[in-house]
Formats: sequence, structure tokens, C-alpha cells
Amino acid sequence: MASGGIYKVKFRRRREGKTNYKKRAIMVISGKNRLVVRRTNNYIIAQIMQARPEGDVTLVSATSKELRKFGWKGGLKNLPAAYLTGLLLGKRAVTKGIEMAVLDVGLHVPIAGSRIFAVAKGAIDANMDIPQSEDSFPDPERLSGKHVADYAAQLASNEEELKRRFSRYFRDGLNPSDIVNNFEEVKKKIEESIKSSAAEAEA
Repeated sequence: MASGGIYKVKFRRRREGKTNYKKRAIMVISGKNRLVVRRTNNYIIAQIMQARPEGDVTLVSATSKELRKFGWKGGLKNLPAAYLTGLLLGKRAVTKGIEMAVLDVGLHVPIAGSRIFAVAKGAIDANMDIPQSEDSFPDPERLSGKHVADYAAQLASNEEELKRRFSRYFRDGLNPSDIVNNFEEVKKKIEESIKSSAAEAEA
């Protein structure tokens, strides 16, 4: 009769690289809301999730695609877009009385200064309490897109190369050298929009 070790097949989502069940179990047991950040090929998605016996429930969500409604003309998956998405999510969450969450990066490698932490910084600036080291956040100038404007300035003498590198920006009506101004305008509009929605809800 054959004998030996028994191989246990991992859960499907673990095999597909979608879920780390050990990390998930720790977060679920904590009972705290989770700030879940995911990236697709085109957008950044941020959600406040709550674990319940019947499964996860999305309490609040925001995607970088929504930034177009606020006048954002830059890319939808870069650092400024990640920060603004986090800010939008955070403002919505606080308006609903959700003020605390723990960051859930899933299977993403937690690299300091990455877009995942840019989302968290945006939510924190929206007055959410998300325990995180300041060292993990991107530099404020990078969050506003100044590094993009600086690079565009370096290419200013080569108009052909500038248009090639930033073709999508120009197509969407944004000169890359103006990205910081666009960032500040959108940030202000998000804050004003959430205040307006909250006032209407109270009326």
C-alpha cells in the first residue's frame, strides 16, 4: 500500500495570485474596515471594505475614472491620480461616518512611494485615520505631478519628442507643464463637491 506525504491543493484564488489568505484572516479577525487598493491596466480602484459572515461588503468606493468629472486631464493611473482617488474616497467615507481603516494592499508588493501609498495619503488628507508610516508616502511634489512638469520642461526644446512622450496629455487638452495647476484645481473641486453633497444631505 502506497504511503507518503499528502499534497493539499491551495484555494483557487491563492493559486491565481489574487488572495493571500493568511493576511486576509488577520485583517478579518481584527474587525476593522479595510482600505482596499487595486490597479487595472487603465484605472486605480479604491474601496472601504467590511468583512461579514456572508462575505465582504463595499461601504464606499472611488475610481480614478471619476476624476474626469472634476476636470482631471492627466493620466488615470499615475501618482497624482492615485492621490486624488484616495482623497475622493476618503471624503466620501468621512461624510458617511467612516473615519478609520487599515490599508489592504493585497498581493501587491508594498513599495514605499508607490501608487498604493499615494491612495492612502489621499484618504488620510481627507481626515481618515489610516495607520501608516510617513516614510511610505510619495514625496508631496511627486503627488502633485511636479516630476511630470519638470520632465516636460527638459523636453521643451524638442517639441517633437515632447509631443511624442506626452501625446495622451495633449490629446486630453493638458500641457504637461500645467499638471500641477490641474491637480490643485481638481483637489479643490473634490473638496467643494463633497461639502456640497453633505450640506444637501443635511437639508
